[in-house]
Amino acid sequence: MTFRELNSQYLEPSAQWVMIGGLVCLCQPWVEILHRYGLTITILGLIAFLVTSHIPPEPEAEEEEEEELI
Repeated sequence: MTFRELNSQYLEPSAQWVMIGGLVCLCQPWVEILHRYGLTITILGLIAFLVTSHIPPEPEAEEEEEEELI
């Protein structure tokens, strides 16, 4: 598994879940420590998503048609 495959399968979705988790922590009123750090968690997820979304996906393998042309 290459880094690009790892990024598209695990890192980018986990960054999205961290953002969602930060919003849930921010909106719930019962646990003060989660409410206090909800914005920080959301911002960390946003930064992680911005970094992982700028990594291009794995280039698709060219078909054998190019090899036949050579």
